[in-house]
Amino acid sequence: MTEGIPNKAAVVTGASTGIGEATVRALRSEGWTVYAVARRADRLEALAAETGAVALPADVTEDADVARLLDEVTRAGGIDTLINVAGGARGADKVAEAKTDDWDWMYQVNVLGTMKLTRAFLPMLRACGEGTVLNLTSTAGLSAYEGGGGYNAAKFAQHALTGALRLEEAEHNVRVIEVAPGLVQTEEFALNRLGGNPDAAAKVYAGVEKPLTAADVADVVRYAVVAPHHVNLDQIVIRPVAQAANYKLIRKG
Repeated sequence: MTEGIPNKAAVVTGASTGIGEATVRALRSEGWTVYAVARRADRLEALAAETGAVALPADVTEDADVARLLDEVTRAGGIDTLINVAGGARGADKVAEAKTDDWDWMYQVNVLGTMKLTRAFLPMLRACGEGTVLNLTSTAGLSAYEGGGGYNAAKFAQHALTGALRLEEAEHNVRVIEVAPGLVQTEEFALNRLGGNPDAAAKVYAGVEKPLTAADVADVVRYAVVAPHHVNLDQIVIRPVAQAANYKLIRKG
């Protein structure tokens, strides 16, 4: 147990769907106290009723929401682990056709949202003695690809933020973990990226045998934060076997 916290406790953002939701389930299965954060209150309440997590609706890009979230978690007893999952992609345009609104949204959610939550909770994570920050980035933040410029830019920035944070917080005994998934088939990621077009979203995964699932990634996240605190898994890249690289994806049929 971490000093001052009755049992392991985490804030998980992006908890209304996909990897965030699966991470809430994975940590609750370990007996953790989990504060599930996302904008959609109805989905959070359903998840909380099923798992016993604490639903805290909030927009991680809004300063007032972040301040309220910090206050509520503090009053509830605090955390020793922050898991930044909230993020996403919009559009698959080449840079020449880039839509400013899409790029702005991706930067706000993936980069500034991660920064704002981390900045808010760092004093608490330092004070508990054995704090952890885990940022879910992407292989899009490690290798660029055509049509990915905006998402690449946002995830490269989040990757760099994570590296700087690790250097800055080691002296405070805060471990900083990066989990960078490749192709993960979830209910909303490709659908949201491609303007809600289900046919276009289905083509992303067409012919790929066993793409990663949200539960696959959540299990890796769970392992990383449950490991003894002196063990820091700096960067974990996770892909399906069919995806040898961002530009090499085996499709059958």
